[in-house]
Amino acid sequence: MRRSSGGVLLTDDELLIGLASGSDAVLTQLYRRYFPMVLHFVTSNSGSEDDAKDIYQEVLVVLYEKVTHGSLELNCQLKTYLYSVGRRLWLKQLAQRNRHFINDTEAVVAVDDDLTDHEERNRQFDLMTDSLERLGEPCRTLLEDFYTRHLSMQDITEKFGYTNADNAKTQKYKCLQRLKRLFFSEYKQ
Repeated sequence: MRRSSGGVLLTDDELLIGLASGSDAVLTQLYRRYFPMVLHFVTSNSGSEDDAKDIYQEVLVVLYEKVTHGSLELNCQLKTYLYSVGRRLWLKQLAQRNRHFINDTEAVVAVDDDLTDHEERNRQFDLMTDSLERLGEPCRTLLEDFYTRHLSMQDITEKFGYTNADNAKTQKYKCLQRLKRLFFSEYKQ
């Protein structure tokens, strides 16, 4: 650890450990130290400060997902990795807007696989949301109560008026199977 004018400056490893544990102080330090370089890149290449904030937020989501899933293989400084992810995300967004890339002088590392994984998880999440919407009632509420709200089977039995917890479990199982069929029918396409 080094000292800075704002307090303790954490190492890359300390930042990653803190991010995985949900430390607000680490998140603040990640923003203070590395957002300016993404801001500079985005604003130098046809973007606004709001664009840079959106891109940096997505950069941190990618990093968080990689750290918490244990799949981050950092072969460079954290700064270079964050810049590379931000650069790739912004270039992709520019391509979608049909604009041209102008100015790039920083070191870049390959992050294609990380972003592909992130995009695939986002697609799966969207498909699951759509599948839940199409699932209908009472299945959607029953699954949300159990998996999201963490209600017990006894609470679900009482809420839905099932005769006992075993009947509620059977219904939950049937709903889950139906949700899987809906999800995978879309996912395979």
